[in-house]
Amino acid sequence: MGSETFVEVILAILLPPIGVFLRYGCGVEFWIDVVLTLLGYIPGIIYAIYVLVG
Repeated sequence: MGSETFVEVILAILLPPIGVFLRYGCGVEFWIDVVLTLLGYIPGIIYAIYVLVG
């Protein structure tokens, strides 16, 4: 895991959509994460980490 991925994962824990936005921009992954974060903070974190690490 590189330093970029480490920073993205830390941001994904603090502000899930921001971490995904840094890697994918305003793509589908970002909007899915925004919706999940609005529905519940924990699902947003789980999805963000899944997208960034996977």
